[in-house]
Amino acid sequence: MNGQNRKDVLPNITVDIVLKKDQKTGKLTRGIVKDILTKSGTHPHGIKVRLTDGQIGRVQVIHSN
Repeated sequence: MNGQNRKDVLPNITVDIVLKKDQKTGKLTRGIVKDILTKSGTHPHGIKVRLTDGQIGRVQVIHSN
């Protein structure tokens, strides 16, 4: 599942995000969603979230727990 739909991104799920500094390389960072920062229902580059460790990025992959 990609992270473009806000309804698919929920707190406490495991996701892979791309950090702002990694957008050129596409390096992904795995973590657990703490807060959903994007207000709109969809976003073409992924829903922006804050992970439990404080990192902020756009969701690229949603993992089923």
